[in-house]
Amino acid sequence: MAEHTRRSVLRGAAGIAAAGALVGTTNLPAAARTRESTDRHCPFLEGAFMPVTEELTAFDLPVTGRIPRELNGRLLRNGPNVLGLEDPRAHHWMLGDGMVHGVRLRDGRAEWYRNRWVRSSQVAKKLGEFYPGPVPPDDFACNTHVIPYRGRILALQESGPLPYELDGELNTVGTYDFRGTLEGAFTAHTKYDAEAGELHALAYYPTWDHVRHLVVDPSGRVARTTRIPVPDAPMMHDFALTAKHVVVFDIPITFDPAAAERGDPVPYVWNRQHPSRVGVMPRTGGAVRWFEVDPVFYSHTLNAYDEGSSVVVDVTTYPAPFYAAGRGTDGPSANGTGRLERWTVDLRHGRVRQRTLDDRPQEFPRVNEALVSRRHRYGYSAAAADMSVAYLTTADGNPPDRAFSNALIKHDLLRDSTQVHRLPKGAAAGEAVFVPRDPADRRAAEDDGYAVAYVHNPDRGAADLVILSALDFTGEPVARVHLPGRVPLGFHGSWIPDA
Repeated sequence: MAEHTRRSVLRGAAGIAAAGALVGTTNLPAAARTRESTDRHCPFLEGAFMPVTEELTAFDLPVTGRIPRELNGRLLRNGPNVLGLEDPRAHHWMLGDGMVHGVRLRDGRAEWYRNRWVRSSQVAKKLGEFYPGPVPPDDFACNTHVIPYRGRILALQESGPLPYELDGELNTVGTYDFRGTLEGAFTAHTKYDAEAGELHALAYYPTWDHVRHLVVDPSGRVARTTRIPVPDAPMMHDFALTAKHVVVFDIPITFDPAAAERGDPVPYVWNRQHPSRVGVMPRTGGAVRWFEVDPVFYSHTLNAYDEGSSVVVDVTTYPAPFYAAGRGTDGPSANGTGRLERWTVDLRHGRVRQRTLDDRPQEFPRVNEALVSRRHRYGYSAAAADMSVAYLTTADGNPPDRAFSNALIKHDLLRDSTQVHRLPKGAAAGEAVFVPRDPADRRAAEDDGYAVAYVHNPDRGAADLVILSALDFTGEPVARVHLPGRVPLGFHGSWIPDA
């Protein structure tokens, strides 16, 4: 792409894809605002998605049950929380400014709850605050994930923005570029291999003719970058990592320069001409082997591992086509709900076997983080009725005919069975993060720990931090920490243990 075209495309684009949708700014071009009808339905601004309007701080939170004394750390969760929205008709859920919610647990107490917007230059301006230092390229209040990394807390976004570092009380420290070694885009979904001490990322950008596999070594520097050629600038929100391989998902959602030039807030389209395929590359770099698969929207990776001459990947998917930009509502639109699948890439015979593990509506799969890139038995996912309804609601405001439930799900992938912790109507559940009971105990069972999630409490109109024993998943929660405000349905988070 010529340089002048590159500049004009980036000037017209308001956002790049994130978590099945896209990043960008809340100040959208006038053209994007005026094209929408005045009666546009906005399910992602209502109900469980409704943004909160203020930052809260509360201490000594009330608790039902008993918080395990070994849980010492912070549960953080990131998500879009639009600030200063001028015109709801121009809103897209994934364009909201990032807000991180957190609860600090120590010695059996819930010491505090905080929620804070990530202070990008635009957020600082909206809040009337000073933004220190020069504004970085593609600056954005990262709204998709928040992770611990070598004593730091990083809020992440894909396809352009630098990560933002937060301190232990969720204040924004500034952008982070891995000791000056990160060039170009990063990702929302890193993979940390605890055994190798490596942080892996797969980065894309709308004007690149490739994607980049990045390896951050134990010193905290980007030590290796491998460019993987791909046509059409596809969206690659997540990827998979094994002990030997990197797995790349090339799906038919691609960048549309014409949409960006028009000022469309989400310039990505379902491209029927773009093949659906999976690429497997040696983890040390080298040639990629591509395998065609049936068209599908790949959403998130639970985990992946090597098994003989095959690579096994557990993922959540949606049926094709999937509309990241939506179809007249203020968020992504799907033709069906998310489900959990297993994709086995047979490297010897050159084929991919796709098998449904659980077809009930679900998203945000997670694994015991100590097993990332290694064989796992258990996984955890969330079913939120509001999310299924919002994804399937049409532009005229008609919700789907089906009724959906709220639940947290534990998958036993060895026995091909599930346990479901059912939640009441209106109790929308966010992503469940697994926390080991004793991380130092290498002999402990894989599921010896807790599944923790933010869940809306409809009786209080606020959120609870729900702590489940993973060994007694369907039983009563070990504890419910009662927060002073809502935690809107959002994206991803992490347990940040005390050092």
